[in-house]
Amino acid sequence: MDILGANLISGVSSIEPGARFRAVNPSSGATLDPEFPEATSAEVDRAFQAAESAFLTYGSSPASQRATFLRAIADELIALGSTLIERANAETALPIARLEGERARTVSQLRLFADYIEEGSWVEARIDKGDAARTPLPRPDLRRMLIPLGPVAIFGASNFPFAFSVPGGDTASALASGCTIVCKAHPAHPGTSELCAGAINRAAVTAGVPSGVFSIVHGWSHEVGLAMVRHPLARAVGFTGSLRGGRALFNAAAARPEPIPVYGELGSINPVFLLPSAAAKADLVTKGLTIAITSGVGQFCTNPGVVVGLKGESLDAVSTLLAERLAQVDAGIMLYEQLGVGFSKAVANAEAKGASRLSAASTDEPGVRARPTLLRVDAGTFLGDRALQEEIFGPVSIIVGASSAAELEAVAESLEGQLTATIHGTPDELREHAKL
Repeated sequence: MDILGANLISGVSSIEPGARFRAVNPSSGATLDPEFPEATSAEVDRAFQAAESAFLTYGSSPASQRATFLRAIADELIALGSTLIERANAETALPIARLEGERARTVSQLRLFADYIEEGSWVEARIDKGDAARTPLPRPDLRRMLIPLGPVAIFGASNFPFAFSVPGGDTASALASGCTIVCKAHPAHPGTSELCAGAINRAAVTAGVPSGVFSIVHGWSHEVGLAMVRHPLARAVGFTGSLRGGRALFNAAAARPEPIPVYGELGSINPVFLLPSAAAKADLVTKGLTIAITSGVGQFCTNPGVVVGLKGESLDAVSTLLAERLAQVDAGIMLYEQLGVGFSKAVANAEAKGASRLSAASTDEPGVRARPTLLRVDAGTFLGDRALQEEIFGPVSIIVGASSAAELEAVAESLEGQLTATIHGTPDELREHAKL
């Protein structure tokens, strides 16, 4: 399957004059063919015009047709075979087995949504029948159900090129509900994104849905994404990524003459609290933390970025052993160069804010690599500078030493919303620290 290096608008390739970029293999640093175009404002507009036109029919299409469409997308992704997996591997350096598993997950998501919408209860229909005989006034006939919003702007994530990207959960749910899509490919894996977009376009033909139901645009610049969110025909945004990126899109969506919702899964540091008994089991605790911190080279949104415990010999033992174990893990390849640069800068910034480094973050190995890193800071410093609470995307965690149970609670209260939070302790300790 050839990769054109083009925006695909309503199933038709589009390459207007302007800036170009290439994907880079993060393992070797080699650039990959072909070049991809930075989408122009005119292309973004055409994509939304096509999405709006398609929505007029797709938005009221029967669930059975949408289910056929979703299942056809799943089939087309499987039909791409090794071509899709090999390109994704070249653009992300994610292991082949991981990518095959993620594609299987994505296919399952699509088929799950297909089954779900055929069942029908998801529209949440409510009927309150009228009563002309009611006194003193007749009761009107009232009916309510959920309907699709319209064209949705969806942004592919860097760390899941399938499951949270072009054919991922946001796309599956939007298409299932009857929305049409303009998708911005993540610039780190544009070839993978184009292959997936082609699968969606072929599935649209199979299912007999309008070609404008899905378009994909490319671009490294923030302007392409902002143009999508600001477009007057956009009715919602789906985004998985950093807090900073999500905030920029949210602000743009809120500043529109007609604000629109942003459905985002943003940065998370997923705190782990170690009560005394857990901290005393340093061997067991550090084995688990080592796996959690380094899994996927720290490029999962649920990696533990902060480990909080009471100061003392037990926490010291955890810190020392965890640093030793992380030092034994090889540097891992990050998804693209900017992430590697950002990782190093964020670690250095945490040190400048008062954190001490217990294991090294630097590496002179080729490619975009990050070495597992452990930092430590006292709770007072952590509480005094919110910059230390920002997610560092990569294989790193910060040990936070608290002087009391009250300070443990203060750390918990200071944190923003998180995807996960964990407390390790005995049943008695959990009762004792019920407030935590």
